[in-house]
Amino acid sequence: MEAKQWAVQIHLDEDGDDTHARAVLTTGDGQERVAGTGHARRNPSDPSVPEIGEELAASRALADLADKLAVITRRDITEVADAAAPARSW
Repeated sequence: MEAKQWAVQIHLDEDGDDTHARAVLTTGDGQERVAGTGHARRNPSDPSVPEIGEELAASRALADLADKLAVITRRDITEVADAAAPARSW
């Protein structure tokens, strides 16, 4: 069996108390397959810990990417199957 490797890169951008993240899935052939975005904003009453905003924005971007990949997968299954794919199979 041939092993395949996909890569996910997370790009972070901070602007004051706002952190934006973009998670990009790239397949083995180097083609961008899907991207997710996430955002975090520090509450002014919270201490400034940039790593927390980065983690939260990145987790939201990864969750968005996973949701988009699941939608693509359901569409692809529907194209090759007789019946629609379930909303979640796990």
